[in-house]
Amino acid sequence: MRIAMIGTGYVGLVSGACFSDFGHVVTCIDKDTGKIRELQKGKLPIFEPGLDALVASNVAAGRLSFTSESAAAVRAADAVFLAVGTPSRRGDGFADLSFVYDAANEIAPEIEGFTVIAIKSTVPVGTNDEVDAIVRKLRPDADFTVVSNPEFLREGAAIEDFKHPDRVVVGTDDERARQIMRELYRPLFINETPMLFTGRRSAELIKYASNAFLATKVTFINEMADLCEKCGADVQEVARGMGLDRRIAGKFLHAGPGFGGSCFPKDIAALAAIGQRYEVPTKIVATVMAVNDARKRAMVTKVVCACGGSLQGKTIAVLGLTFKPNTDDMREAPSLVIVPSLEAQGARVRAYDPHGMAEARKLMPQLETTTDPYACIEGADAMLILTEWDQFRALDLDRVKKALRNPMVIDLRNIYRPAELAAKGLSYVSVGRG
Repeated sequence: MRIAMIGTGYVGLVSGACFSDFGHVVTCIDKDTGKIRELQKGKLPIFEPGLDALVASNVAAGRLSFTSESAAAVRAADAVFLAVGTPSRRGDGFADLSFVYDAANEIAPEIEGFTVIAIKSTVPVGTNDEVDAIVRKLRPDADFTVVSNPEFLREGAAIEDFKHPDRVVVGTDDERARQIMRELYRPLFINETPMLFTGRRSAELIKYASNAFLATKVTFINEMADLCEKCGADVQEVARGMGLDRRIAGKFLHAGPGFGGSCFPKDIAALAAIGQRYEVPTKIVATVMAVNDARKRAMVTKVVCACGGSLQGKTIAVLGLTFKPNTDDMREAPSLVIVPSLEAQGARVRAYDPHGMAEARKLMPQLETTTDPYACIEGADAMLILTEWDQFRALDLDRVKKALRNPMVIDLRNIYRPAELAAKGLSYVSVGRG
């Protein structure tokens, strides 16, 4: 089948590459001509493990291409996917839908034959209806159906998530659209992937509800971590005990400095705004946002206490800047709150991240960075782990102790065992261990 993918951001690029790997012919479209030129040269705008090879192989096979002109691709498409950004709107937290509406206006004149318009962007309830109205007003003669097809991709594991998802959600009551969506995702049937057909508004809300619930799990275990520190328990043991309950499961029960990224903060704010629009209080969602914001500030206090109550004149070596490992995404990363706060306390911050430093410097232009973790910690008063990259799990601890001016390790991701650090003569502060 032929697909036109509007938007070459994280969702559009991963989805387009994976659909082409399923054997479909995909054209990825973006108005940013500079980005398109780089993609045509094989240079990707994001870091995602395995994506560069996947893109290259499908471009070589003639199934994947990139352009800034949408007309021809839309006219030829069986399905047009909208995968454009929906950032939080300033002031009220509601999703900014301007890119979605612009895309709808752009594709409407070019539709030929029956076409599915599938919205992959995370959008508030009712957006699919509005896109339908926009296209229908411009092209009352067009034969099309708008369907909601939310994405559930984890950065760092996006290809695996697309090819082996927990479920595929499609919001439509049109049987022709159902058949096309089944065909697009047909390779997943081999893995017996559940394909859930719902109403459009239910599909829109499923994405927000899912992310809000997962964010609630993160926030809950962070509060339990604080309790563990006070009462002498170990949050990792508590999380393990909880996670063995199949009703709860263990994912997202990892204590740390709070959640960030492109989805959770934005989607929770949007869900709260949707609740306000429909005059339905979402108190749990509002509390999750507030607790997560406070969590990041609390981690600064933990660092200050670990360093004797003052950071004045001290050097803190920060390992990890991105909101999670295996991505270069800095959106809403805890480091964006923690690093400036440490500097405000008088610390000199030196940082290293395997893939996120270029993006981090855009947001923190004065940030001092190094080329490897050992250069980062050389002469520092403390080593602070903010992101759990695999390479940080296997540092030479003897070398770490030798490099540090003061043998202090502050591990906000609990990637080390306290006894292991103690055996090396390193002072160790972690999260949720009493």
